[in-house]
Amino acid sequence: MTANVAGYLLQLLAASWLGVEGYSEFASLLAMQLLCAVPALAMQNVVAREVVRGASPRAVRAMMWRCAALVAAVAVVLIPVVAVVLDVGVWAAAAALGAAPALVILSGEQGILQGGNHFRALATVLAMAGTARVAPALLALALGGGAAGALWAGAAGIVGAAIVAGRIARSTTESADPPTDDSGDAGNSREPMTKTVGVLPVLRAVQVQAALMALSSVDLIVVRIVLDEVDASRYSLGTIATKIAFWLPQAVGVVLYPRMAQPTHSARAIRDALSVLSVIGVVAVLGAALAAPLAPLFAGADYAPIQGMLWLFALHGAILAVLQGALLSAIAVERTALAAVTWIGLAIEVTLMLAFARTIESLIGTAVSVAAVTTTIVAAVVLRAARSHPAPADSVLH
Repeated sequence: MTANVAGYLLQLLAASWLGVEGYSEFASLLAMQLLCAVPALAMQNVVAREVVRGASPRAVRAMMWRCAALVAAVAVVLIPVVAVVLDVGVWAAAAALGAAPALVILSGEQGILQGGNHFRALATVLAMAGTARVAPALLALALGGGAAGALWAGAAGIVGAAIVAGRIARSTTESADPPTDDSGDAGNSREPMTKTVGVLPVLRAVQVQAALMALSSVDLIVVRIVLDEVDASRYSLGTIATKIAFWLPQAVGVVLYPRMAQPTHSARAIRDALSVLSVIGVVAVLGAALAAPLAPLFAGADYAPIQGMLWLFALHGAILAVLQGALLSAIAVERTALAAVTWIGLAIEVTLMLAFARTIESLIGTAVSVAAVTTTIVAAVVLRAARSHPAPADSVLH
């Protein structure tokens, strides 16, 4: 929760300090940074799953560093592409992509804690990481560093957070693990020193997370193409309500994910997760509708035209939160082919927005409609599979 609140504070203050002329660039770069964080999100889920199944921290950390190196290489190639697509400077594009490798390492350490059910330590790391990412960025904005300066400062904070997270994870797991005898038997069914972890499971999970993150962020990229600078900034501010509704119930997936990865508990955990996410989503939409009149007070009078649509932005985020829960369950039981539905939804959304959407109302309406249909299909498939039979731990359907 601390990390999410810090992120929302960053965006609100950035909207106020950069104004409607400059906030669109910052929001689009943040959206691109979120897309580049997809390998990190996949890393946490895969690491948590493999730890549940008996992989040792040493094995998953070796895989983490290999993936971080791959992400760094891809980020370097993408910098000029991002600069051209978003019409920003190369320095700003590099700032958006620069934190990606450190995010992979940070998320991997979080996955070790999550898979080991060390939720107290995980909460500490999440709060610390959110603060480390946002506080330097806010300072840079306050000093007039602009979008690029804020993103570079945030990247430096993430590097520091990854280092601290590694120390916390090592101290927590070392103190929690029971001593082993010469055969490696720790008093349970795990064999932590014999299980190896490859990069391929991460790549499978990446395409699932990529589909979700792209569907939740592509509108922020399209707005810079189809709207003028002022309306693009207004739309970008509205997506703060989307992000709140999307990330507010993040703890639900974090807590239930280890159970989703266990065949004996998977079906019940999936049903519980989707039910709780739906209820929280309804509360988030109602909260956005009630709090809408306060938006201009925090962000400025220039954003008053969107206050009546904030509930719609929140509905978009609430729907995506349910989709995230369904896709997390797919990663947990390695049914990653289900992501194809989300990729199709993404293609339809982009096509409709580029062809027909020319106002804030039509853009958010398109985003909500596509997300609703996509989530309904994915959730129905997941729930049907959960009712019929849970996947065995070693099954792979991809």
